[in-house]
Amino acid sequence: MAAKALSFDVGDYVVYPKHGVGRVIELQKQEIAGMPLELYVLRFEKERMTLRVPTNKAESVGMRKLSSDKTLKEALDTLKGKPKVKRTMWSRRAQEYEAKINSGDLVSIAEVVRDLFRADDQPEQSYSERQIFEAAASRLARELAAMEQVDEPAALEKILDILREAAPKYNKEKDAAAA
Repeated sequence: MAAKALSFDVGDYVVYPKHGVGRVIELQKQEIAGMPLELYVLRFEKERMTLRVPTNKAESVGMRKLSSDKTLKEALDTLKGKPKVKRTMWSRRAQEYEAKINSGDLVSIAEVVRDLFRADDQPEQSYSERQIFEAAASRLARELAAMEQVDEPAALEKILDILREAAPKYNKEKDAAAA
């Protein structure tokens, strides 16, 4: 392969699609099966997990720097949009939501958060809906927190505020259509 397209430094926040936001804590050189290997050592505080990613595989596994301000703005704007709930079986929708969360794409994650959000005056969510919503909201909040240098609860509150502000507008439309 050509020169490394991606390079991360110790201390950088990175996004690993399956685990969310982590921090590069070390660059290691190890010999594995007789082959010298350079590794990024990532720390995910929330999961109390350490992950080692070969530097030459970082791009192929989808590891990336934090999103740009433009992408973050697009994701936050997505939260203000009208929820799109397909009329397919829950198991199929749940698979699609999980795929979007694990894609690591901030806008896709924001779509899941928006589509599964329930305002206080709306019907209860099922347990599995709630689990997927919380996973997506947490993933979005962790990246927002790292970008805005706030803690995760503050970032989550910002996301929920945006959703609470947008939800009544779409609930009124639904109520009017039902009447």
